[in-house]
Amino acid sequence: MDINANIESPLLLKVSFNKLVKQYEKLIANSDEHVSATAQRVLDIAKENPILVDGFSDATIFKTHEKEIKSILQDTFSPVLTKNEIKTASVPYHDFIFNASERFKSILNIAGDDFKLEMKNLPENQRYIMACTAILNFCYGYNLNVKRPLFYEIPDDDGVTRYYKILYNADFTEIIPNENAPKITQEDYDELLDNFDNIELWRKKFPPNSYTFKGFVISNIFDVTDDQSISNIKSNLIKEEKRSNSSFVEEFVEIFQSLFGLKNIKVGFSIYNEEEDTFEQIYGVGTHSYLLNDLESKLCADVLCEWSYNKLLREHDFFSVSDVDKSLTCSNDEAPHIKVLKKQGFKSAIFAPIANENGLLGILEIVSSTPKVLNSINANKLVDVMPFIIAAVERSKNEEANLIEAVIQKECTSIHPSVKWRFKKEAKNFIRHQIDGKDANFNKIAFENIYPLYGQIDIKGSSEARNWATQQDLSLQLNTLKDILKNAIEKENLPIYAQYIFQIDDFISAIDEHFQVDSEHQISNFIKIEIEPVLQHLYAANILKDEIDAYFESIDNRVNVLYHHRKNYDDTIASINKEMAALLDLKQIEAQLMYPHYFERFKTDGVEHNMYIGESITQEDTFSPIYLYNLRLWQLQIMVEMENRYYQMQSDFPIKLDVASMILVFNQPLSISFRMDEKQFDVDGTYNARYEIVKKRVDKAFVKGTQKRATEKGKITIVYSQKEDELEYLRYIKFLQSKYYLDTDVEIVELQDLQAVTGLKAIRVSVLYHKDKNDKSFYTYEDVMQEINK
Repeated sequence: MDINANIESPLLLKVSFNKLVKQYEKLIANSDEHVSATAQRVLDIAKENPILVDGFSDATIFKTHEKEIKSILQDTFSPVLTKNEIKTASVPYHDFIFNASERFKSILNIAGDDFKLEMKNLPENQRYIMACTAILNFCYGYNLNVKRPLFYEIPDDDGVTRYYKILYNADFTEIIPNENAPKITQEDYDELLDNFDNIELWRKKFPPNSYTFKGFVISNIFDVTDDQSISNIKSNLIKEEKRSNSSFVEEFVEIFQSLFGLKNIKVGFSIYNEEEDTFEQIYGVGTHSYLLNDLESKLCADVLCEWSYNKLLREHDFFSVSDVDKSLTCSNDEAPHIKVLKKQGFKSAIFAPIANENGLLGILEIVSSTPKVLNSINANKLVDVMPFIIAAVERSKNEEANLIEAVIQKECTSIHPSVKWRFKKEAKNFIRHQIDGKDANFNKIAFENIYPLYGQIDIKGSSEARNWATQQDLSLQLNTLKDILKNAIEKENLPIYAQYIFQIDDFISAIDEHFQVDSEHQISNFIKIEIEPVLQHLYAANILKDEIDAYFESIDNRVNVLYHHRKNYDDTIASINKEMAALLDLKQIEAQLMYPHYFERFKTDGVEHNMYIGESITQEDTFSPIYLYNLRLWQLQIMVEMENRYYQMQSDFPIKLDVASMILVFNQPLSISFRMDEKQFDVDGTYNARYEIVKKRVDKAFVKGTQKRATEKGKITIVYSQKEDELEYLRYIKFLQSKYYLDTDVEIVELQDLQAVTGLKAIRVSVLYHKDKNDKSFYTYEDVMQEINK
């Protein structure tokens, strides 16, 4: 078999001892008789076996000349050191070994017959290029340093992976160009310098087998398991994508097994929550805390005994438990961390604090089901790896804090993506000024010459509906109490019970006849101060216990009142807001793709939204009025869709409520600025404030000369003040009528003057409804109501 078989390389490999023999030729005249005698012996072998000097690639020659090869290499592979040194003779960048020390043979023998030796950190396609760079250095005098640390990963007799570093000695090698070797020019060299990963280019400059490698390399191999384990821990902790990978923990445990030389160990982590003084499980794939076992979190004082608490949390020092059973006996079965180890079947453990100058971050937990294998001596191996673990936990804590902040911003104080660029710009300036020692102020964030759009889908009669629900609940609660007191008189005839019944009747009459804003508060105080002590007395006297239990079971613990009709009302409002907001948010994604603009919405008794569009927001010189007109049409169409969606799902709500939709048109550009105290944008300037006044008051405006509100159920109301706005929206309405979104009953009305605002008008037009998304027919509001009430 030829050693070049199944190998693609620019080097045709020939094992030769020519250069080694030449070294011995220089020693033949050495004054030391022993040295000269050894040299003569090697030269005699070489003379009798010229193939060993000329070179060969036939693998069978290693067998037929085994004795001679060993004899030639006797000085290189000293018999005295062969059981200690890890050394091989081979060809470069390949796993073909033809001579090895006894120590190396023993290591391979322990690894097992099925173990395949291969160099790590040398990708297959790079072997070819590495050989080419060796040619450039040997044959053309360049000094390219492309050396990378090469390793063997070999399991020991316990199955623990050990790492061996390979150092080549190439003193006995030659590289000779063959006839088919293209000559490498300076231009070729310069091209190759910029194309390390272009394997085809290297193959073109150095065709396969275009050079002959003649000689051998000696590999001096060293066990670097500790160093490589530390390096691997560092690498694994640095790589973000690996830490989120499901195999990360498994790989991490294997690295620790190599570091400690123990197969039967597991690695766990717990995070320290300083605010609550608790240990917590790490949220992640495969991570686990053996201190907490199956708990999510627990007070540190309940996890550790006093001594171990002080050791980890105050002294920030690690400790070991070499024999769990013995330690449990010594602690009189009271040390909680020992008990939890025993429960999980562990017999020895090491606990190390992950701490920096600011305090404890978490705990590293190493456990084994074998006693004494983890102890105070090998615990010192952690000294070299803890800095990397601390750095990784610090980074994770910062990432978690950033994620929490991002969630808070998104859910609570979100900055819309369309304007985030401006906030980033100001934040960078703020940080730069701080670093430069200047007075750092977060500058005002404002956008000028932008067009506002406002719309709302408002729940009609929400105040009346809530008052009705409150009346019903209070009446039901009072009547229940009245029945209990009537029954109490039969059991215990006290005049005070009759007096309380009289008061209850007064409250019931007041609720029915003229329910006031403070009625609820008055009744609640009466029940709490006057009636509940009576109920407690009756209960203690074992009178009407079942009725009293039933009463209190009907009381909602969160609000401490009977909460049935009001719950239906609150649930209905919450459901309406949730569904309408979700639909609007979904549609907004499409609108942003048309042209970026600022968007915000609010949930009240319904859903309101603000939009601002203009060049100062987009940061680009691309704005055109066409985008404003497009957004106005989109807004009108979406309001119709929201109306349809609401009435399609109205029957699912506990209470049947109506909605009315309104759009406010403001045709002049204005300025807005971000108010830091309120964490939201607001209009700038006295003139622009008129827009905000109209927004807040217009939905309560009446049609001029009437007591009818401008907004009306089943209709879209478009409020404006300029004739050009009227003409623009009439065009949109006509378009949507052609698509059967709107009915033909368009009316234009004047609105009653508001405080500081005059001259407003409104277009009102009925919405056409569909039973569901797939229904192509359309219905008036009256049709929909008939359908819902069937």
